[in-house]
Amino acid sequence: MQESIFNIQSDNDFKQVALEVFKHQFKNNKVYRSFCDLLYIHPSDVSTVKEIPFLPIQFFKSRKVLSSLDEVQETFTSSGTTGSTTSNHFVTDINLYKESYLKGFAHFYGNIEDYVVLALLPNYLERKGSSLVFMVDDLITKSKNSESGFYLNNIEELAKKLTELDQKRQKVLLIGVSFALLDLVELQQFNLKNTIIMETGGMKGRRKELIREELHQLLKNGFNVDKIHSEYGMTELLSQGYSNGNGIFKTPPWMKILIRDTEDALTIQPVKKNGGINVIDLANYNSCSFIATQDLGKVHKNGTFEIVGRFDNSDIRGCNLMVL
Repeated sequence: MQESIFNIQSDNDFKQVALEVFKHQFKNNKVYRSFCDLLYIHPSDVSTVKEIPFLPIQFFKSRKVLSSLDEVQETFTSSGTTGSTTSNHFVTDINLYKESYLKGFAHFYGNIEDYVVLALLPNYLERKGSSLVFMVDDLITKSKNSESGFYLNNIEELAKKLTELDQKRQKVLLIGVSFALLDLVELQQFNLKNTIIMETGGMKGRRKELIREELHQLLKNGFNVDKIHSEYGMTELLSQGYSNGNGIFKTPPWMKILIRDTEDALTIQPVKKNGGINVIDLANYNSCSFIATQDLGKVHKNGTFEIVGRFDNSDIRGCNLMVL
């Protein structure tokens, strides 16, 4: 089954694998099974992807969401604010995560060995359990380039490195959090021709929150690039969506976004209508592949999607089963 996850070629393939994963998780995941039982939904009643129940993401904060009895190899935790409860994603097969992000990166960007990977992720590096740091650390290793590496607070050194590599026409991926990228362009004006700038979101209380258009315009001006790329991922997922500009995200073949009605969590919205983002991440085979997030967005006809905001105070209405 896990092999078929990364061999999906069509919508029909996705549907068949998703229904099989749903059956597996209904049978083996106690938390998800209890949630489905409260909704009176059984696999025998489900014949389409839209009918599969989506587990509210908050359960990763209060329950051990697992569909496997294997030993936990890694526990990824969300950053959270001081004093808040963090999410825990218990991973029993770390190779599934590696396969997902390596194949996902290759799907959108090609061979990682073509890039120097520079990471500006200070707030993530300062704590343990970040799935983003785990992924980027492995991408740095897989790039097989001695120039690749992490930068914490030494942005002067990073600025120099960026300029040198770009002038050598070396393909560079600079991946960083929003506030740190803004710090970088305030330090120096760049003129980059061979560098992909990828923001992973988040001011994390370090700066005033900006809407995406404002943030991207500042970064485009500062780096002198046409587009700012973005990564859409979270602690509770093992796959990522990527945007190569304009905030329009694409997913790899084993990941799909559906939009739910904000007033009725069980109703899936038509394309181009705003609502809560439901994520299907089939790489989450050993935890839960069907997650109702706290993000708001919309899906386009071709399957791409946009993030338009967050639920106010993370309050997801229309589902009275949150206290399970």
